[in-house]
Amino acid sequence: MAIIEPGSAPGKRLTSTPVAWLTTVRADGQPQSSYVWFHFDGTDLLVASRPSAAKLRNIRANPKVSFHLDGDGQGGSVLSIDAVAEIIDEDPPPERIGAYLAKYDEVIRTRLQTTPEELRRDYSSTVRITPSRARAW
Repeated sequence: MAIIEPGSAPGKRLTSTPVAWLTTVRADGQPQSSYVWFHFDGTDLLVASRPSAAKLRNIRANPKVSFHLDGDGQGGSVLSIDAVAEIIDEDPPPERIGAYLAKYDEVIRTRLQTTPEELRRDYSSTVRITPSRARAW
């Protein structure tokens, strides 16, 4: 059974929300939060990253992470996930990367003024985040 059911309120938020906070831990023990794009497939989350990003060094040293969605501004609709992250050496399945890029296509083309293919070249590392516990309120 999945930690987060895709049809549940938290599952729907993971499908529709564009950005989240990924918190990793630096070598000196200081938590470091990064705003990230992501894709949820009902089981795990994928995050594309630049290969030189500090979050990748942090994950290599300590794979325990937290993943959070912003609330509704009034203390509700919060989702907090404890998870284990891993850097995937091989490319994820093409349909998974395709879904990730499709989720952000308009922002990639209009705000970043690039193409999904160019973005993927720059953000060529992939992090898989496997939830172990989720809290929603």
